[in-house]
Amino acid sequence: SKIWSSYVHVGSAGSAIQTASFTGTEVNVDEIRSAAAYSNPYPPSLHAALLSSPEPLYPTVLDDVEIRELLIDHVGHRCCWGSRPARTWRIRAVEDCNVYVGTLESFVEERETVTEKKPYLSGEVDGKEKGPELGIWELDLRSEFPVLFTPHKESWTVIPHSEAVEKCSGCGGKGNIACPTCNADKESGLYKENQMNPCTACYGRGLIAHDDGSDSICKQCNGKGKIPCPTCGSSGLIKCETCRGSGSLLSHKVAVVRWKTFKARKVSATSGAASVPDEVFHRAKGVQLCNTQAQQCSPAFFADSYFLNKFSSEIIAERAPVPPSARVICERHIISVVPVTRVTMTNRSRSFSFYIIGTGREVYLKDSYPSRFCWGLCPCLDWLNL
Repeated sequence: SKIWSSYVHVGSAGSAIQTASFTGTEVNVDEIRSAAAYSNPYPPSLHAALLSSPEPLYPTVLDDVEIRELLIDHVGHRCCWGSRPARTWRIRAVEDCNVYVGTLESFVEERETVTEKKPYLSGEVDGKEKGPELGIWELDLRSEFPVLFTPHKESWTVIPHSEAVEKCSGCGGKGNIACPTCNADKESGLYKENQMNPCTACYGRGLIAHDDGSDSICKQCNGKGKIPCPTCGSSGLIKCETCRGSGSLLSHKVAVVRWKTFKARKVSATSGAASVPDEVFHRAKGVQLCNTQAQQCSPAFFADSYFLNKFSSEIIAERAPVPPSARVICERHIISVVPVTRVTMTNRSRSFSFYIIGTGREVYLKDSYPSRFCWGLCPCLDWLNL
C-alpha cells in the first residue's frame, strides 16, 4: 500500500535540517479517504508528507566540453539554426547564478448544494419521511476523496432523503399549457378552443382555381377554407413538456464537491538570471531545501540563512485566498534551489549568452543566437561543414 510519512529536508551541503522538519505518523490512502466523511478536523496523520528519498546534489560546475555539447544538442533540435557558433565560437565566461524557487500549495475541498428537478410520473419518494436530510458536510465521500494535491476533481452526489414532489411551475399542476400558435400569450385556464386558421392551399376560398377557368373543391380543407391549428389540432392546449403532462415535478438536492489545489509561487533570481522568465525556473528540476506539509504551513526555519527564512515567510504571506464555501485540507511548502549557469560565447566583436538550467541541464536561449535564419542558403547546411 501507499505510505505517507515525513520528508527528509536536504540542506545545501546535503545534511538534514532538523529545524525545518515536520514529522508525522504514517497513514495509508484508505485513512486519508475516510477522513473526508466527517466535519471534524482531519487527523494530524493526514498532513504527513509523501515518503520520498532525498534528491541527489548535482555538481553545478560544467567544463567547456559539456557546455558545448549541451548547446549543440539544443541547436540541433531547432529548425534552421546553424551549429557553427555552437561548435567554433569561444567560451568567454561561465557564471553561476543559482535561483531559489518557492511554492505553497493549498489543497482545499469546496462543497455547495444545487437543486435538480425532473418530471414525476410515479414511484416512491425518498423524502424526509424516510430519514433526516444530511447536511452538506455530513456526507460520506470516502470513495470519492482524491490523492492529496490533485489539481482538480469534481463529484456530484444526490443527498439522501432530500426528494420532494411539487406542483409544476410551468403549467400550474394542470399538465398542459395554452397552445403558443392559436392561443399565444394566454394562460391555460383562459384558452379558446376550435380556433381555425386560413387554409394555405386555397387561401381561405375553399376552392382551387384551374387554368381553364374552372374551380374544384380544396382537398386540404374540404371546401371549408379553414383548417385546424397544426400545433394543437384546435383543442387550444398542448402537453406541458416540463412535467411531461403529469403536473408534478420530483426535486432533489445534489452536493457538488470540488477538490482543488491553489498555488502561490515565488522566484528569487540574481541579476545574471533576471532575463529568464519565472515559468522556466518553475518547470526546471532543482534540489529541495525544504518540504513541509501540514494543515496550515508556517514559514520554514533555517538556522544559518536569514535570506531563506525571509524568502519562506514571503511565500507564506502570499497564500492563495480560499472561497468561503471551502476549507483547507492540507498545505505543502517547498523551497528548492535551481542550479543556473550563464554562458557567454564570443567571436571577434560578436557575442551571445545562454543559460543551462536545473539538474536536468536544460538549455534556455532566447533570441540572441547568431545563426538562426535562412538567407538564400539554409544555415542547417552548417552541419555538413560546408
